[in-house]
Order: sequence, then C-alpha cells, then structure tokens
Amino acid sequence: MLTDGITTAFGVDINDVKWHRTEWKLTDSKGQTYVSDAVLLTTGYQVFDARRKEELGYGIYKGVITSLDMERMIKHEKILNANGDVPKRVTFLQCVGSRDEKSGNNYCSKLCCVTAVKQAIEVKKQLPKCEVSVFYMDLRMWGQGFEEMYRTAQEKYDVSFVRGRISEAAATFDSRIQLKSEDTLMGVPLKMTTDLLVLMVGMEASPGTNTLGKSCGISGEYGFIRTISPHLYDNETGKPGLFAAGSCKRPMTVWDTINDARSAAFAIIDYLNTLP
Repeated sequence: MLTDGITTAFGVDINDVKWHRTEWKLTDSKGQTYVSDAVLLTTGYQVFDARRKEELGYGIYKGVITSLDMERMIKHEKILNANGDVPKRVTFLQCVGSRDEKSGNNYCSKLCCVTAVKQAIEVKKQLPKCEVSVFYMDLRMWGQGFEEMYRTAQEKYDVSFVRGRISEAAATFDSRIQLKSEDTLMGVPLKMTTDLLVLMVGMEASPGTNTLGKSCGISGEYGFIRTISPHLYDNETGKPGLFAAGSCKRPMTVWDTINDARSAAFAIIDYLNTLP
C-alpha cells in the first residue's frame, strides 16, 4: 500500500537483508523485494519460555503461571487459582530465564524486579487478605521512584520478600503448589504451599532478531543485535545505512525503547544527509 510516498507491507516477514552495491536490498516472506538507502532494525524480543524450567512446573501444573498471565488477571480483575477460586496465597519468583547459566541467559532482563513488585501491590489491592511473597536473588529497582515502590510494598501492603531460589514446585492433591526453597539470608531450607506461583519470565532475542542479525552479520551475544558500542553510537551497527533500535539490542523498558527510537531517527537523518 502506498500512501504519501510511504510503502507499508502487512502480514509479511522480512527474511533477508543484504547490502547490494550502494543500497540495501530487503526480501520478504512473499518474495517481494525492497531497496533502501537506510534500514532500521526494530525486531524486538520474546519472553522466555518458562516450560524450559521443568522443575518449576509451568505447563504441567495449572497453579503455575507467568508474569504475563498474572498481568492479564490483574487487568480483568479476576485473580483465580487452578480451581477457579480466589487465592489465599500468591508467590512470585524472580529471574526465570535470566541470570541463569542453565537457561543460557546470564544477563539481567531489567524489567522483572520492578514488574514483580508492581504486580504484588496490585494483587494486594484487589485481594487485601491474600498473603503475597516475592522470592528474589537480589532486587534491582531501576529508575526513579522504584525503590520507594519497593518500600511501599512492604510497609503499606505487607508484601513479604524472601532472598532465595525455588528449586522445585509440585502439585498437591487439592491443586495447590508445594515449593522447596532456601532462605539464603538465614541459610535455612524452606517448604511452603501456595495457591499461585508466578514466574517472572525474562526477555530473549526474538526469532526475527536472530534471523536478521545473522543475515546482516551483526548477531551479537545471546542472539541480540550487535551495535558499535552500547555507550557510544548505540544505534549504529558499523555497516553503512544499517541501524538498530529498541529491545532487539538488549532488554529495555518501554521508556528506554521510545528514547532509543528517537535517537535512531536522528542518526538516520544524519546519515542520509551525507549521501550524494
């Protein structure tokens, strides 16, 4: 579709991006080709598939859900356990698929800590009598106001924070979830039962990011797009006219992504102004 000089293509994937003489040639999943002086990669991320952590029971037990599932429950104000009842206890587990050598992702996904605290508060707002716990490795509250939100969760909403990892989750006869863990501050093993176990899943490079990163020769660590430097020239890939923005480079917040997109737009304008 062509509108005011802008070509848009819907329902297709870009499968290949190649430098051809003095411009970029893009090929989509229908075989259509496009040429451009500059290309901006914004292929984003995907959430970690929690089924890869079999010991936590996601996809096996209905009482184990992800942070995305909980977000939907909060949105619709319908937080229910596996039996369709209002839960008396909800437990959050941080760093599922992040900072984890077994999963192959050693990096921090940046969003999970803040999201867990926010969701814990929302659960308490909707279910004031519910016991809410958050298991964490260490809390990384990025950004202004987030540390205060963490304190509010404890002081106003009585959310419990436990420094430790959950090693195993199993279903009980009444569809609750039994957890084996360790309080690493106290150095003691823990066993507890919860109605809902919420896995805070991290961010990974999307399939599109992986595909185009390899196609363009700029695939970096963990499948994200590699730029010249995350500190300087972060939108530039080192290839003429090829730029990247957003969470195709690494985990980012929405605000980070918006600012990065603005930066990329200016970088592309500067580049186009250098062309004859």
